[in-house]
Amino acid sequence: MPGGLSEGHSVRAETGMAVAPATSVAACIPTEVLHALDEGRCGTPFEWLGPHRHGDDWYVATVAHGAAAVELVLLRDGETWPAQRFAEGVFIATLPHKPENYRLRIQRPAGKEVIGDPYAFAPLLTEGTLRAFCTGELRHPGDLLGAHVVHINDVSGVHFSVWAPNAQRVSVVGDFNQWDGRRHVMRRHDHEGLWEIFIPGVKAGALYKFELLDHNQHLLPLKADPFARQTELPPATASMVAAPLSITWHDASWMAHRASVDHERTPISIYEVHATSWQWDKSGQPLDWHALATQLIPYVQAQGFTHIELMPVTEYPFGGSWGYQPIAMYAPTARLGSPDAFARFVDSCHVAGIGVIVDWVSAHFPSDEHGLRDFDGTKLYEHRDPREGVHQDWDTLIYNYGRHEVHQYLLGSALHWMRHYHMDGLRVDAVASMLYRDYSRPEGEWIPNKHGGRENLEAIAFLQALNETVAREQSGVLVIAEESTAWPGVTRHVHEGGLGFSYKWNMGWMHDSLEYMKRDPLYRRYHHHDLTFSLVYAWSEKFLLPLSHDEVVHGKGSLIARMPGDRWRRFANLRAYFGFMWTHPGKKLLFMGGEFAQDREWHHDRPLDWHLLDDPLHRGVQQLVADLNSLLVHEPALHRCDHEPEGFQWVIGDDTHASVYAYLRFGGEGVPPILAVCNFTPEVRRNYRIGVPEGGMWRELCNTDSNHYGGSNVGNGGLIHADSQGCRGMPCSLNLVLPPLATLILRPERS
Repeated sequence: MPGGLSEGHSVRAETGMAVAPATSVAACIPTEVLHALDEGRCGTPFEWLGPHRHGDDWYVATVAHGAAAVELVLLRDGETWPAQRFAEGVFIATLPHKPENYRLRIQRPAGKEVIGDPYAFAPLLTEGTLRAFCTGELRHPGDLLGAHVVHINDVSGVHFSVWAPNAQRVSVVGDFNQWDGRRHVMRRHDHEGLWEIFIPGVKAGALYKFELLDHNQHLLPLKADPFARQTELPPATASMVAAPLSITWHDASWMAHRASVDHERTPISIYEVHATSWQWDKSGQPLDWHALATQLIPYVQAQGFTHIELMPVTEYPFGGSWGYQPIAMYAPTARLGSPDAFARFVDSCHVAGIGVIVDWVSAHFPSDEHGLRDFDGTKLYEHRDPREGVHQDWDTLIYNYGRHEVHQYLLGSALHWMRHYHMDGLRVDAVASMLYRDYSRPEGEWIPNKHGGRENLEAIAFLQALNETVAREQSGVLVIAEESTAWPGVTRHVHEGGLGFSYKWNMGWMHDSLEYMKRDPLYRRYHHHDLTFSLVYAWSEKFLLPLSHDEVVHGKGSLIARMPGDRWRRFANLRAYFGFMWTHPGKKLLFMGGEFAQDREWHHDRPLDWHLLDDPLHRGVQQLVADLNSLLVHEPALHRCDHEPEGFQWVIGDDTHASVYAYLRFGGEGVPPILAVCNFTPEVRRNYRIGVPEGGMWRELCNTDSNHYGGSNVGNGGLIHADSQGCRGMPCSLNLVLPPLATLILRPERS
């Protein structure tokens, strides 16, 4: 018979399709179910497909569209049992005994394939796992959901699982099944809304998505896997089956030391990096993770930064979002290499003594149709009401933090980066937008909380849970808030009513100081408080001082471009400003390019202007930043009491006429104090007397006007004697020469 079918079948002349006679075999699956299986509309395929008992016999049903013939091959003795076609794509084989171990041999026009039967396997998600998922207590959901290479007995394949409680049917489609949603319909766990299937023979590297029918049986756009641990290269949008990380880690000593470090009393200076625009290779392409390891890490070491902060590396579809609209919260972007390559980059950083922080976005997600939006045809990850669920500024969607499943999805992502990639910290983006229901919304376009207030209680609970969990499970890992309002207690412990973050970006300091620096020195006297105000609230939180990417985009200009005056004065202003920043209480962050005074505003589609280092003025700023980082690390007074009022004292904070500021930094008993003096005018000020707490020789550790940095080399010769003349309540004083537009950093010489 044609197609290898057994005797006893008839063929419809109009279609050429073999049809089974009306026997007990045909009765094992009702006609309407056969049609639903054939058309991919059946949401309960495991009730019908695979091996099932029927009376005294057993049958095995399979869906194989495009097949000419299907046979059952018993591995025990090689015995074969032909399957009969009962619908265009549904084949059924009958046996007198239970098929214990078998394969399906499928004859297609392109040849034969022998595959395992996905419907012969029991579910892998246990009752305990299902209960934990349903209650939001599944701590590491990414270890179970998504796509994982597994071995069941002697069969290797991939286990897929996804949350889609309101879908009528969910299928895995991919390059292994010709993207045909009829072939691998998943098993549904009704109460939890989870779907799963084990597909034998699928390997790491396979591309896949989920095909869903909504509650009205409408076909949705193909969805990428929310728990994907790898993706194909954008603009392509498929998820990829990730192999387990194969890296051999060399950072055991780093990890052990990290767990015991008191970060509040250690130096932290962060180099913020947009990895795809830091530097390009000779062919005009961004460096991949391997090249970044060989070039970025030595550069950061030479510049003396303690950490690299990567702008988001969670996969994102639109390059212009810089990663801040991610769509795969468990997958490092394919733009720079494989997950293994990213892990090796982190390992190399740790071996070099550099921590790695990654920007992480839990505030919103993009509305791309292959992403989380309307995932199963309903508002699953987002809110139903746009007054709660849509960010008007960014045209993105807001997570529904009140859902257990969404809460654990995000928390699981955060822990994933720490557990699998040894992240030393997360910088949580746009925290303010999470905290306030009326964030950037006019009156009447937001919904109050249950108490009638503007606070987002569910987001607050999520952030507190995030910080408590990280503190408990990932000792030594930093969680840093980009929070731009006066929300109280961002870095206060959760048990004290705070949010529990390690640090908060000091956006007030950033805006005030940049506003001051862009003014002509002639008018700075009228805005003296712009640089003193930050010390009014400096101890209310544990602050990090950021000069981030946000300050050098969207027409704001680069840091050097915002400095006033001619070329020499602009560079002098920037050097003095860096001196002020590095001696001000708080940890430090500088966006790439700022360390050598990049002229142009940053753009994500081009590399930094490294040729500027041929210019001595640009090279001088770069050297200054390296020297300031060295001082930060080696002078305890500059970092040990960053968050304690005892660590700072004004010496001169009211000389508005001269625009001079002087202050002391202390590092505790036995630590020499540091004196910082800033002159923010182009006037050289001679015989400027400043009180100090002790006499003897004071060493000029740094003078931003030094000719090493491109300055005019006005200064105090390196050593200055503090005499016994009291000044401003201090027992001794220094009679200094203050260079123009410069910061001096001095320390007493103690035997």
